[in-house]
Amino acid sequence: MKRIKNIITGLSLLAIIASCSKSQEKEPLERIGEDLVFDNIDKNADYAKQFLNGTYSQLPDGYNRVIGNFLDVGTDDAVSSEDGSPVEGYRTGLVSGQNVPDNQWARNYAGIRRANMFLSKIDIVPTTPELKIQWKAEARFLRAYFYFELVKRWGGVPLIGDKIFGLNDNVNLKRNTADECYDYVLSEIEAVKDLLLPAVVADQNIGRANKGAALALKSRILLYRASPLSNPGGDLQRWQAAADAAKDLMQLGNYSLGTDFIALFNATKNTEIIFMKEQSQNQTVETNNGPIGYTIGNGTTSPTQNLVDAFPMKNGKMPTETGSGYDAANPYAGRDPRFAATIMFNTTKWLNRPVETFNGGLDRPGGSRVQTKTGYYLRKFMGKFESSGVYSNQSHHVMLFRYAEILLNYAEAVNEVNGPVAEVMNAITAIRKRAGITAGTDARYGIAAGITKDQMRSLIRNERRVEMAFEEQRFWDIRRWKIAEQVLNAPLKGVNIVKNADGTFNYTILDIAPAVFDASKNYLFPIPYSEIQTNPNMTQNPGYTY
Repeated sequence: MKRIKNIITGLSLLAIIASCSKSQEKEPLERIGEDLVFDNIDKNADYAKQFLNGTYSQLPDGYNRVIGNFLDVGTDDAVSSEDGSPVEGYRTGLVSGQNVPDNQWARNYAGIRRANMFLSKIDIVPTTPELKIQWKAEARFLRAYFYFELVKRWGGVPLIGDKIFGLNDNVNLKRNTADECYDYVLSEIEAVKDLLLPAVVADQNIGRANKGAALALKSRILLYRASPLSNPGGDLQRWQAAADAAKDLMQLGNYSLGTDFIALFNATKNTEIIFMKEQSQNQTVETNNGPIGYTIGNGTTSPTQNLVDAFPMKNGKMPTETGSGYDAANPYAGRDPRFAATIMFNTTKWLNRPVETFNGGLDRPGGSRVQTKTGYYLRKFMGKFESSGVYSNQSHHVMLFRYAEILLNYAEAVNEVNGPVAEVMNAITAIRKRAGITAGTDARYGIAAGITKDQMRSLIRNERRVEMAFEEQRFWDIRRWKIAEQVLNAPLKGVNIVKNADGTFNYTILDIAPAVFDASKNYLFPIPYSEIQTNPNMTQNPGYTY
């Protein structure tokens, strides 16, 4: 495991404590080692806490994190506005051990090593027993999170327990099975969930692992484990376990859906936020993804017509359903309010003017400049700049868990066990009500009476797609559901818009990008070539030759 060896030498503690100093230290800062971080005379445990905080930095980043693009560019929900994005290899089949665009192997093993080092050293630091218990629980939670990030990409990976490898240790480890990895991670969550901070944390602890985060991670893991990719036999006990895990979090009574879907993603405190990775205020989401016709805006992300078509109308019916009210000549009118909160379309008001994605418009001028390929730009995660002249700094924290996901997890799992019972309806209607979908005369928020289990499954999957768009759910959902071979073997679509002399528009749907998915191998990532090359005990995932 060459990467693990690199982690051993590359985890310099200088980065954690470079801004600090001790009067007793005589060594140059570049020589500072773990004995000075975990120091029995550091009475406030300042350095140890900074080391733990540094371990949090190994949690997933968000937004344009994968070579400048959203991971969704590897799905049917978006394409990169730039040609040749490596992330698109996930939907074009151009992925191999030598080309893993979202290669998080080294990063997550680095996090695991940091957690293990913290756990092995914290007892020598003179802080309170209570704080040591909490911090150890946090380190074990983070370690569990890092393992899940590995397993959802590669399946079974080597489990190293509490081991901290030295430069001369044998690190040619074999892979554990996916089930062994899941069992280990779930046992860790069970061990620490009641030792962590309470679900609602004080302001100074926002961003720290808490009981809600542990239960949310458990809910997601058990949902993945119950899904067809990991549960081909359809074992209902797995689905029941997933439902129970989501219910455990719901019954805490500490979380609820926020009232403002747009503002949720720029908030630091909100009843819907369970766990997030804090970021300093910035304008990066806006400048990376905003329409190009303004002073600032690189338009990197182009949502597809496929995603646009997934949004229902405001009455909850799909555009193709009888009675939906959809008008092909005015296709963006009367839609689910989450549509305009997620996607910028032609005529969207932004920075004091309408977005122009018609041919020759300010935001789709043609020529060689990078611009939308689909007729759409991303709106989600951005501040409320409809009537502003310029962008301003916003809170763009990475939302790792939020309550809407738990409701969706619960609805999906319960439906698999019991069909569309009241608990399923209640969870989905709560999300639709918050979204702004109207109740209708039957108070069913567009959900047909007499809906079957299979129909409800499709509805839940679509609800998850639009509610969680660009939150790195779709990429993993189409894999765990084993539907990637359907949705990624059909062209991605966009819209061609022509402005008429009278100011009206003509809309034509067209294919804009190919998609290829090999079901014999692409449900898992290939093990990075460097790991195969340097570790004789490392086996490649099926279907990949290198």
